[in-house]
Amino acid sequence: MGVIADRYGRKPVIMFGIGAVVIFNTLFGLSTNFWMAISTRFLLGSLCGILGPMRAYASEVCRKEYQALAMSIISTSWGIGLVIGPALGGFLAQETIHIHDGFEEHDESYDVLEATDDSYEVLEGTLDESNMKEKEQIIETRCPSSQQSLLKNWPLMSSILVYCVFQLHDMAYSEIFSLWAVSPRKNGGLSYSTTDVGEVLAVSGFGLLVFQLFLYPLTERKLGPVMISRIGAVLSIPLLSCYPLIAMLKGLSLTLLVNCASMLKNVLCVSITTGLFLLQNRAVTQQQRGAANGISMSAMSLFKAVGPAAGGSIFSWAQKRQNASFLPGDQMVFFMLNIIEVIGLLMTFKPFLALPDQA
Repeated sequence: MGVIADRYGRKPVIMFGIGAVVIFNTLFGLSTNFWMAISTRFLLGSLCGILGPMRAYASEVCRKEYQALAMSIISTSWGIGLVIGPALGGFLAQETIHIHDGFEEHDESYDVLEATDDSYEVLEGTLDESNMKEKEQIIETRCPSSQQSLLKNWPLMSSILVYCVFQLHDMAYSEIFSLWAVSPRKNGGLSYSTTDVGEVLAVSGFGLLVFQLFLYPLTERKLGPVMISRIGAVLSIPLLSCYPLIAMLKGLSLTLLVNCASMLKNVLCVSITTGLFLLQNRAVTQQQRGAANGISMSAMSLFKAVGPAAGGSIFSWAQKRQNASFLPGDQMVFFMLNIIEVIGLLMTFKPFLALPDQA
């Protein structure tokens, strides 16, 4: 998708991705068996290459001093969508079960089609037409070896590898946090209900929105994206080490500290991610940003696929060693997360991470 976006423009790829969501989301809702659901869901994820071109698009329409704000908005929108989307979907599913008990398949299909069609029209109206002269220039200057040159671009590839390590950590943390929060207190958890976990994530999302929109751009101008990523990684290590201690609290103090810790952790995670977004887009020319973001998204997806499975496996293993002499129970879980965080932190230094000239 990234290479196509570089050759034919950002908007066609974005609109194609939205169209793929409309079609395959509808087919997923119409699935009559397990394998049809798996196939349509696979195609939905494979053909929805929106995020990479959007990141390239955002960095191109803004001057350098506003690129941090643009990337912050994308990261925040993505993060809020991950929180609000499942909550909204679950609510609508429950309403459908309660209100339309015994509904016909046609009605459900029509609802899915209508909702996805509305989203397609709204997003189509919000995208401006691409500059045709700029598009022609991109086509003319593109050469067959550009893909190979990207793989040899060490500032780009090193920032992508660092980004993948932090994404592995973030996905494992997301999986572990929910499991840790709902696990019983005798096993070191919080005994929270799913509603309680949702409230914590909602508070975290609000704090994330405020920080990314108002504080991150100012901080990035003073410190730079690399320093912000390093500070975020350093602060995450003692914060994660405090989680087993937070589980010992009760009442109001537990509620306040869990919300504050979750909010701070999510702010640090997204700050690291946004800083690495900036490095990746500044490491390539405008004609290569689509392909560069495509490579980044593909590599990141592999690490994000491993994260939840690894996090769940580590958590399950840790639950069986509550009486161990070294890092019993959940202490081992957060220790493993800290190891990944330290690896990512070390990778942000030379000689591994090479900074682009524009950074």
